[in-house]
Amino acid sequence: MKILLIDIDSQRPDNLGCYGYHRDTSPNIDRVAARGVRFDRAYVSNSPCVPGRASLFGGQFGVHNGVATHWGPGSEYRIDGDIWKERRGETVPFMAKQFFRNGYLTVSVSSFADRHAAFWFTSGWHESHSYTEKSGNETADEVNAEALPTLRRICKQDDWLMHVNYWDPHRNYRVPEEWLRKFDGEPPPEWPDQKAIDSHQSEAGPFTADQMFPFPRKPELPIEFPDHIRNRDDFTRWINGYDGSIAFADYHFGQLLDVLEEEGVRDDVCIVITADHGEHQGEQGVYGDHVSGYEATHHVPLIISWPGHIREGASSDELVYSLDIAPTLCDLAGIDSPKGWDGRSLGPVLRGEEEGYASRDHLVWEHALYCCQRSVRTKRWLFTRTYHPGLFDFPPVSLFDMEADPHQTANIAADNPEVVADMDHRMGEWLHEQLGRPGNEGDPMLEVIRTGPWKYVLKDRWLELLRERGRGDGADAIEARLKAWPNLPE
Repeated sequence: MKILLIDIDSQRPDNLGCYGYHRDTSPNIDRVAARGVRFDRAYVSNSPCVPGRASLFGGQFGVHNGVATHWGPGSEYRIDGDIWKERRGETVPFMAKQFFRNGYLTVSVSSFADRHAAFWFTSGWHESHSYTEKSGNETADEVNAEALPTLRRICKQDDWLMHVNYWDPHRNYRVPEEWLRKFDGEPPPEWPDQKAIDSHQSEAGPFTADQMFPFPRKPELPIEFPDHIRNRDDFTRWINGYDGSIAFADYHFGQLLDVLEEEGVRDDVCIVITADHGEHQGEQGVYGDHVSGYEATHHVPLIISWPGHIREGASSDELVYSLDIAPTLCDLAGIDSPKGWDGRSLGPVLRGEEEGYASRDHLVWEHALYCCQRSVRTKRWLFTRTYHPGLFDFPPVSLFDMEADPHQTANIAADNPEVVADMDHRMGEWLHEQLGRPGNEGDPMLEVIRTGPWKYVLKDRWLELLRERGRGDGADAIEARLKAWPNLPE
């Protein structure tokens, strides 16, 4: 089996054409979706980048693999160093390692391990093509400088797994100017409307409408982006940069498809398209980043295409995790999934055999970089418990009716105590089940709560910057919120 796994950083599904977007951002991804299965309710179990890829490629929830955040306490991947256990198959391997063990050529084109010092990510790859000079800021043409000749070299071989990681939709948007202006003159998404944007002006956390660039010096970019989102024109300029970056990545993904077609192997290759996490574009008042355990950070695209072997032009409404990808690919390849993975194969859904698939009625996911949150998602409800708000005005408990309020503008927890109790019970049951698994070493999120989610934006420096920028009211509000928050360490 030949597998091409495309990993697009910060990719929202609803900004892709195949998910109903009105702009032509993704013609190449769309044509793959037309020949495969699109999952409309796919979510990462852990966010953002480091926890997201730890779960995607390691097949486990962060509560098991130990990775809840990017570095420091609560970020250490739990690797058993006993080589004899590994040789006896008693450890939990990475997806690449499982394919490696079964005779596959495994190749990754990504600078992720270097960008985040996540060297556990290199486990199981025969070849790891990295870019230490830019460490995650490569544009898609730079990625393809390695990916295209590598794919052309291996594509006719039997049994390979190739991972290609594009970074372009991750802010700051660095692709060439003509791409950043590609959608100038086209109508933007209808939401956030001016009413929503007005409601976001009081926010003082990083990446919010009033504080778009949270660092002391604004980066040099190909075009000028707004410092603030104060009206629809500001938002249009901003979202044009995001959409143009998606289109740039899609164009270069299309070059990979061209190689497969030129070599006559397109229909022999199983293509998987997904992301390490999604992106806020107005939700919770955040623009252009992935800072929470809410829907926007966790909802990702998932498209699987393998012509002649699975359904074509289909979609699925099942609640699924991105960590289901590893056991799904093992199933399609006829390889056993190792004991210890938390995902389940989506093979029955892909083959149109839903009666053989045990549907989930809810998912649980978590974030512990900019704040500490866990959420429960059913098809209707999104329930989130905040353990530490970080620098954001996130409530301790929130409930959203995702059918009536998909942008999560109204927290209705107080009006629905029975739903809150049910969702909170599901979260507690999930956590008890995970922590009760033999060998579990404890909840890594507790370490982040203990030490504080202060990584890229340090609390004291942020409060100082707000006051320098004339937002003393915002700094005072954050300080007051943290002092009043129950049981936070000093």
